[in-house]
Order: sequence, then structure tokens, then C-alpha cells
Amino acid sequence: MSDPVKIVTETTYLYVIIDDILKSLGHREHPGCECSDSEVITTALCASLHFGSNRSDAIGFVQETGLMPEMVGTSRFSRRLHRVGELVADMLLQLGHVFKALSESMVYRIDSFPLACCQNIRIPRSRLFEQDRAAGRQYRGRNASKRQYFYGIKVFVMTDEANRPVEYCFTPGSWADIDGLRQMPLDLPPGSDVYLDSGFTDYGMEDDLKEAEDLDFFVARRKNSKRPHHPSVDFLISHHRKPIETTFSEITALFLKKIHAVTDRGFLLKVILTLFAHTLTKAFI
Repeated sequence: MSDPVKIVTETTYLYVIIDDILKSLGHREHPGCECSDSEVITTALCASLHFGSNRSDAIGFVQETGLMPEMVGTSRFSRRLHRVGELVADMLLQLGHVFKALSESMVYRIDSFPLACCQNIRIPRSRLFEQDRAAGRQYRGRNASKRQYFYGIKVFVMTDEANRPVEYCFTPGSWADIDGLRQMPLDLPPGSDVYLDSGFTDYGMEDDLKEAEDLDFFVARRKNSKRPHHPSVDFLISHHRKPIETTFSEITALFLKKIHAVTDRGFLLKVILTLFAHTLTKAFI
């Protein structure tokens, strides 16, 4: 754990931001709750930032430091958090819309990173995504950079010029990058430039998005590409794609070696909270 004073300060900032967002959305909760939804979400974000998504440690910290002395126990906390899980996911997307609306630059980057839910040796005993595994093993994917297979999901993230995540989606681990790209909203202002690596190559999709949405997709080309770029464009793509690799390193560093979750929804909620926590610290703290 890092400096407790720093954690207290950042947690206070997060609470103010979350509480303001919920008030702006007109969010209402039961008046008899011991702690507010703002406190529950803030504690979950604190767990993602400083405790490897361990909610028990985060609950103990906010209670002992007096930040949230009325915080509920771990079991009730999980139920409360799952109750507002869809709200948290929507808040992250809405925050991305705000960043896109306020951004002076119309430069965006898209890439993906694999996220394993267990070690390969434990796949037969894993209960996460169990039904889908029996149907076709679609959650077994390959991490090309590490030259190894994994069992889990792929996280697709779009970042803006300031390296803030503005869109995201999840796919099974076996899906190709271009399949994940088709799942993303791609709700961007006309004239935007989007930079991607060679795994997202689809000439027809590039032409359609240019014609329909006026979006320029700059995809890194393979050596045998039928549409090679000019060397100056290749340099531009390489330059703009480097920051998203740093962003992914910062996000994955917040996870422990294993993300502990009992259900598929709980696993995805921890990933969303980590993305949300990273976005808030990147933008406001």
C-alpha cells in the first residue's frame, strides 16, 4: 500500500467527483441507507486504485481513517455495489462523451489488451464464463506479444489525445481485434482521426466509416498490405499509437496477478471500476 495520506486525499477527491456526478444525473437512493451510493462507489474505486481491487481492505481503510465510518460490511457492500453496477458502467461512458465534447483535438487511439481470469492450468476448475467455455471455448485466446495462451476476455479501449479512456467494450478472448472494433460505439465527431494497429485492418469498414461518418482510420499496414501507406503516414501512426501502450501498462498495473471474482458480472465490474478509477485520476487528480 502507498502513502496513507495520499490515499486519503485521493479518496476524498474521488468522493466529491462521484457525488457531483450522481447529483447531476438526478440519482436517488433509499433514505434509510447507512451509507450513500457515492460512498460505496468511491470505496470500490479506492480498492481498484490502491488495494488491487480487494474491497475488504478498502472498506477497512475508509472505516479506520474515519473517511466513511458508517461503511457497511463486505457482504452488504458487494450487494450494494452490484446494485449500482450498470450505473457505474454508464457513468464511465457518459464521462467519455464529456471528454469528446470538450476536447480541442480530434485524435483518438484504439487498441486491446488480454485479461486472464485464471491461470491456464486452472481452466478446468474455473467457474467464470463456464457455460460459454462448454459451448465453444471462445474465451480461450492467444496473447501475441507474450506468445502464450490465456483464458479470459479482451478489453478494447479508445483513448483521446490526453490518454483518457472515452469508449470501451469487452469480448471473449478468442475474438479477433477487428471483431471487437465492430462492437464499439465509435461515437466520434466528424473529421476525427483514429489510429490503430494492423490487427484492425478492414478496408471495407475504413471506406464505409469515411463515407458515412467522415472518420479517418489510420491503420498500421502489414508488409503484404494491398493498401500500403506512405512512409510519412507510417511514422505518424507509430507516433500516435505509442501513448496507448503506456495507458494499458498503467491500467494493468492496478490489477493483481489474479482478479478474484465469483461471477462473470463481478469480474467485468472490477474491470470497469479499474478503468473508471484510472480515467478519473487521469482527468482530475
